[in-house]
Amino acid sequence: MPVTDPTECCYTLTAKEMLEAGDFFSPRIYGDFWYDKPIFFYWELIAAYKIFGVNEFASRFFPAIFATLGVFLTFFFGKKLFNKKIGFTAAIILATSLEYWYIAHAIITDMTLFCAMSITLMTFCLGYTRKNFSLYYISYAAAGIAVLTKGPIGFLLPGLIILIFLATEKNFSHLLKMKLPKGLLLMFAIISIWYLPMYIIHGQIFFDNFIGVHNFLRASMPEHPEVDVIYYYTIIFFAGFFPYSFPIIFAQVKKFFREKKLPKIDARKKFLLIWALTVFIVFQSFATKYVTYTFPYMMPLAILFAIYFSEKEILFQRLAVSSVIIFTIIFFAAIPVCEENSGREAAKIISPLVDENSVVVSYRRKYSGSLVFYLGEKVFRLEDDAGIERLRPKEFSWTSLNVMPFIIIIFVDDEREKNLQNLSVGTWKFISEVGGGKIYVKE
Repeated sequence: MPVTDPTECCYTLTAKEMLEAGDFFSPRIYGDFWYDKPIFFYWELIAAYKIFGVNEFASRFFPAIFATLGVFLTFFFGKKLFNKKIGFTAAIILATSLEYWYIAHAIITDMTLFCAMSITLMTFCLGYTRKNFSLYYISYAAAGIAVLTKGPIGFLLPGLIILIFLATEKNFSHLLKMKLPKGLLLMFAIISIWYLPMYIIHGQIFFDNFIGVHNFLRASMPEHPEVDVIYYYTIIFFAGFFPYSFPIIFAQVKKFFREKKLPKIDARKKFLLIWALTVFIVFQSFATKYVTYTFPYMMPLAILFAIYFSEKEILFQRLAVSSVIIFTIIFFAAIPVCEENSGREAAKIISPLVDENSVVVSYRRKYSGSLVFYLGEKVFRLEDDAGIERLRPKEFSWTSLNVMPFIIIIFVDDEREKNLQNLSVGTWKFISEVGGGKIYVKE
């Protein structure tokens, strides 16, 4: 499938520009540094490009690898917590759920985060329930990878889940057994591989943009206000766990009203439930909402679902088979949809027309980063005054994501110079007088 707009192209184009620049620390896009995501997923893409070349297969290679790893991790965790049958059932539920299937094909960070965060929490759970406290070192290391993949949430969210679980167990004293000094030192050593050089190279601008805009702003200000509604992630849950979500939720609701009480759960089930609910509630409280944000709750829910379906084998088999058939149909339907949201075909047409004297301009359409990725040429965005003012980066706002250079230069004669200030909002800086005209730059 082609690289699509508007999200996949940002990752592929950034990794491509980093590879071309020989700079494996500072993410850059359209020739400018930007601080949208940490480095780990870009390293995956760069490694794939070095092995397979810069193409779609390489771009989707590591998301597919981590998706496969996630299925085996779910099997392993379910088997260790309960038994082999539940582990196997949970792995099949995960692999054949709509959201997991989708993200396994997508060129985004979330599958890597899913595996890193899952390893963090599953090794804690196994260490706690089996009193194998050396497993906690794996938790800290995996949390470090999660922070290198997505930012502070990779450590803060698992930490919150663990603290809530220990609170329900009335066992905060267990923190003394969690190898905190050595474990945190290990995690910060992993994190410092990238964060420390970035701060040394770029200074305060890196901290302000990465922590301020891409982390704090996402939590406090909706990037897409139309989906900032209380039922958003409920819809994502039912759609994401399709086809398993509807029958199991209806069955559990029916059981509750019949028995009029909540079922008793042991420490294992309680941890899985706290893991899933904390992810859901935390991201529901964030102002910015995305389909993929609650993705880390899929492993614990798949295992909890497997406990129910292990006693409903015929229903489970029918759902699993139907999901494979449905997703096969969706896959072939997705190919033309991806083509419509990609610049690949446009690049094929434009590429033979471009030479050293050509300037490619995008006008009156959504800017296509994937066109730049496939074309390998700069594509300038032509905008009128209103568009420029709407898109111009402003401090601590979503427009600060717009990292393409903004510049307007005008060459006017004496007769039209007096009308210059009426052409646009703002002021014009006089640069030089040459050839019977004057050059101004928009400030």
